[in-house]
Amino acid sequence: METKPKKTSLLLLDDDQFLLNMYALKFKNSGFDIETANNADTALRTLRDGYSPNAILCDLIMPTMDGLEFIKKLRDEHLSPDSAILVLTNTSQSADIERAKSLGVDGYIVKATATPSEVVAEVKAILAKKLK
Repeated sequence: METKPKKTSLLLLDDDQFLLNMYALKFKNSGFDIETANNADTALRTLRDGYSPNAILCDLIMPTMDGLEFIKKLRDEHLSPDSAILVLTNTSQSADIERAKSLGVDGYIVKATATPSEVVAEVKAILAKKLK
Protein backbone atom coordinates (compact mmCIF):
# COMPACT_ATOMS: atom_id res chain seq x y z
CA MET A 1 0.00 0.00 0.00
CA GLU A 2 1.49 3.30 -1.09
CA THR A 3 1.19 6.42 1.00
CA LYS A 4 1.18 9.77 -0.68
CA PRO A 5 3.96 12.09 0.43
CA LYS A 6 2.66 14.84 2.67
CA LYS A 7 2.21 18.11 0.80
CA THR A 8 4.13 21.16 1.90
CA SER A 9 1.76 23.49 3.75
CA LEU A 10 1.71 27.26 3.56
CA LEU A 11 -0.19 30.02 5.32
CA LEU A 12 -0.52 33.01 3.02
CA LEU A 13 -1.39 36.37 4.59
CA ASP A 14 -2.21 39.44 2.45
CA ASP A 15 -4.99 42.01 2.61
CA ASP A 16 -5.10 42.34 -1.20
CA GLN A 17 -7.69 39.71 -2.20
CA PHE A 18 -6.53 39.61 -5.83
CA LEU A 19 -2.91 38.89 -4.84
CA LEU A 20 -4.03 36.44 -2.16
CA ASN A 21 -6.04 34.44 -4.71
CA MET A 22 -3.33 34.63 -7.38
CA TYR A 23 -0.53 33.45 -5.08
CA ALA A 24 -2.76 30.78 -3.52
CA LEU A 25 -3.48 29.37 -6.99
CA LYS A 26 0.19 29.54 -7.98
CA PHE A 27 1.30 27.68 -4.84
CA LYS A 28 -1.56 25.17 -5.11
CA ASN A 29 -0.55 24.42 -8.71
CA SER A 30 3.02 23.90 -7.45
CA GLY A 31 1.89 21.17 -5.04
CA PHE A 32 1.38 23.14 -1.81
CA ASP A 33 -1.52 22.85 0.64
CA ILE A 34 -2.66 26.44 1.18
CA GLU A 35 -4.48 28.27 3.93
CA THR A 36 -5.16 31.95 3.35
CA ALA A 37 -5.94 34.90 5.60
CA ASN A 38 -6.72 38.47 4.53
CA ASN A 39 -5.76 39.97 7.89
CA ALA A 40 -3.39 39.23 10.76
CA ASP A 41 -6.16 38.47 13.27
CA THR A 42 -7.52 35.68 11.06
CA ALA A 43 -4.02 34.29 10.54
CA LEU A 44 -3.29 34.33 14.28
CA ARG A 45 -6.61 32.62 15.02
CA THR A 46 -5.77 29.89 12.47
CA LEU A 47 -2.37 29.34 14.10
CA ARG A 48 -3.78 29.45 17.65
CA ASP A 49 -6.26 26.74 16.57
CA GLY A 50 -3.29 24.46 15.95
CA TYR A 51 -2.44 24.94 12.28
CA SER A 52 1.33 24.61 11.90
CA PRO A 53 2.36 25.08 8.26
CA ASN A 54 5.82 24.49 6.82
CA ALA A 55 5.94 28.16 5.82
CA ILE A 56 4.15 31.42 6.56
CA LEU A 57 4.24 34.09 3.87
CA CYS A 58 3.00 37.53 4.90
CA ASP A 59 2.65 41.04 3.58
CA LEU A 60 3.86 43.98 5.66
CA ILE A 61 1.39 46.75 4.79
CA MET A 62 -2.00 45.72 6.18
CA PRO A 63 -4.74 47.48 8.13
CA THR A 64 -5.19 46.93 11.88
CA MET A 65 -1.96 44.97 12.39
CA ASP A 66 0.97 45.14 9.98
CA GLY A 67 3.12 42.16 9.03
CA LEU A 68 5.95 43.03 11.40
CA GLU A 69 3.53 43.21 14.35
CA PHE A 70 2.07 39.87 13.19
CA ILE A 71 5.54 38.25 13.11
CA LYS A 72 6.36 39.66 16.55
CA LYS A 73 3.10 38.21 17.99
CA LEU A 74 3.85 34.91 16.27
CA ARG A 75 7.26 34.82 17.98
CA ASP A 76 6.00 36.09 21.36
CA GLU A 77 3.24 33.45 21.48
CA HIS A 78 5.52 30.68 20.12
CA LEU A 79 2.99 29.89 17.40
CA SER A 80 4.20 27.48 14.73
CA PRO A 81 7.86 27.73 15.85
CA ASP A 82 9.13 25.36 13.15
CA SER A 83 7.58 27.28 10.25
CA ALA A 84 9.75 29.23 7.84
CA ILE A 85 8.63 32.87 7.98
CA LEU A 86 8.87 34.91 4.79
CA VAL A 87 7.87 38.46 4.05
CA LEU A 88 6.25 39.12 0.64
CA THR A 89 5.76 42.85 0.26
CA ASN A 90 6.29 45.88 -1.93
CA THR A 91 8.15 47.62 0.89
CA SER A 92 11.85 47.63 0.11
CA GLN A 93 13.00 50.21 2.66
CA SER A 94 16.10 49.09 4.52
CA ALA A 95 14.53 49.89 7.92
CA ASP A 96 11.70 47.40 7.24
CA ILE A 97 14.13 44.77 5.96
CA GLU A 98 16.34 45.20 9.05
CA ARG A 99 13.37 45.01 11.41
CA ALA A 100 12.12 41.86 9.68
CA LYS A 101 15.60 40.31 9.96
CA SER A 102 15.72 41.23 13.65
CA LEU A 103 12.49 39.23 14.07
CA GLY A 104 14.21 36.22 12.51
CA VAL A 105 12.48 35.96 9.14
CA ASP A 106 13.82 33.32 6.78
CA GLY A 107 13.26 35.37 3.64
CA TYR A 108 12.25 38.81 2.38
CA ILE A 109 10.77 39.06 -1.12
CA VAL A 110 9.78 42.31 -2.82
CA LYS A 111 6.66 41.67 -4.94
CA ALA A 112 7.57 44.24 -7.58
CA THR A 113 10.90 42.56 -8.35
CA ALA A 114 9.80 38.89 -8.36
CA THR A 115 7.39 36.99 -10.59
CA PRO A 116 4.96 34.60 -8.89
CA SER A 117 7.05 31.68 -10.20
CA GLU A 118 10.17 33.21 -8.64
CA VAL A 119 8.31 33.61 -5.33
CA VAL A 120 7.37 29.91 -5.36
CA ALA A 121 10.97 28.96 -6.24
CA GLU A 122 12.33 31.13 -3.40
CA VAL A 123 9.93 29.58 -0.87
CA LYS A 124 10.91 26.08 -2.03
CA ALA A 125 14.63 26.94 -1.76
CA ILE A 126 14.24 28.34 1.76
CA LEU A 127 12.23 25.30 2.85
CA ALA A 128 14.81 22.93 1.34
CA LYS A 129 17.54 24.60 3.43
CA LYS A 130 15.40 24.75 6.57
CA LEU A 131 14.26 21.11 6.35
CA LYS A 132 17.80 19.70 5.94
